[in-house]
Amino acid sequence: LMPINSFEVTLSDTTPELIVSSDNMNQDIVLHNMSKSSNNYIFIAGSSDEADTTNNIHIDPGETINFTMRPNDELWGLSDPSGLNVGVLRIRLAD
Repeated sequence: LMPINSFEVTLSDTTPELIVSSDNMNQDIVLHNMSKSSNNYIFIAGSSDEADTTNNIHIDPGETINFTMRPNDELWGLSDPSGLNVGVLRIRLAD
């Protein structure tokens, strides 16, 4: 059984938000910047301490990215401007 969750997270431009929590197994992740407006960016990082809006990878408006998270990894995010939503599809891989 591979539980699949779909949800959105509203992000701040100052306080990192937890987008995907850790799990004891790998997780396949799909992220989508729900904004279609120019210059609306989602920034992601592996910890709240690393998250910022200048030095992290970003997701362009309307862009979708996917990757696999290893056990015990977390994903944090910020947005510029504040208040943007990131769509998340999380597939927890079974033992």
